[in-house]
Amino acid sequence: MELPDDIFTEPEDVDPETLANLGPLRRLAGMWEGERGVDVNPKADGPETRKYCERIEMQPIDPQANGPQLFYGLRYHVHINTREEDITFHDQVGYWLYEATTGLILQTLAIPRGQIAIAAGHAAPDAKRLVVKAERGQTEYGICSTTFLDLAFRTDSYEFAVDFHDDGSWSYVSDTMLMVKGRDELFRHRDHNRLTKVAEPDLNPWAKIVRGAA
Repeated sequence: MELPDDIFTEPEDVDPETLANLGPLRRLAGMWEGERGVDVNPKADGPETRKYCERIEMQPIDPQANGPQLFYGLRYHVHINTREEDITFHDQVGYWLYEATTGLILQTLAIPRGQIAIAAGHAAPDAKRLVVKAERGQTEYGICSTTFLDLAFRTDSYEFAVDFHDDGSWSYVSDTMLMVKGRDELFRHRDHNRLTKVAEPDLNPWAKIVRGAA
């Protein structure tokens, strides 16, 4: 990536309407539910397969600038349960971000077991498929874990692929490659589900102010 000579000046005349500037991420905005999730994870006796139910909220945030770089994005929360247990199976928060000038797509994620990541990819504004990736050891788009996780279940790579469907739903496949302590080969921890919209997104805060003043 080549940096501009001026790394400080932020863009002028920024559109306050985030939903109109999300490019391919626009189709992710809203509240979503999926009942057909499948998780394959490592256990002492071998791979375990669990079915799960999922709810995802994705709400627009105000435009974000790094000097001349401008992102529009969604703040998200993923909550997953299995039918057998009341306790949360998986909880995750983060942002999906889009840079219109380059087509850069970012997903940041944080899970409350001591792990964070930032995954990157590129997509056209009308893309029907998104793929973002992160790798352990990278300082730009990488993965950071607790000491325990890095020693016991080291995450070497992460890939998240989204497919948009004609009926308005979308599906994903999440592949996380793990080196489990005592094993000779990497384990592919895979999750997949299909989500259906149950509610429309809200406006981002700045857009609410602008519309209220109009």
